[in-house]
Amino acid sequence: MSEDPLMETILEMTAASFERANLSTEAVMLVRLAALVAVDAPVASFRANLKAGAEASLTLEDARAVLVAVAPIVGGPRVVSAAGRIARALDFAALNMELPDDEDDED
Repeated sequence: MSEDPLMETILEMTAASFERANLSTEAVMLVRLAALVAVDAPVASFRANLKAGAEASLTLEDARAVLVAVAPIVGGPRVVSAAGRIARALDFAALNMELPDDEDDED
C-alpha cells in the first residue's frame, strides 16, 4: 500500500491519459490547460500543470492563446478567473513557495 494513495492514483491517471491520448505532449498539455479553465480549477492545479507544461516547452504565450481560444466557450468571467489563478500559480512557482493550507481559491 502506498503512503499517498491519492497522489499515486492521480499520477497513474495522468500517465494513462498521456499514453492513450495519441497526441503530442505539447497538445496534451494545452488541452489540459483548457480543461482547467473550463472547470475553474484552483491555483494548485494550474501550478502543477503549468510546471509540467514548461517541461514540455510550452510558454506563457501558449497559455494566453489557450485563454483566447476558450473564451467564447467558457465565458469572460471564467477566463479572467483563470488568468488570475495562472498569474498566482506562476508567482508561487517563481518564488518556489507553496500555497498555505487554508488558502481560499475562490477569487
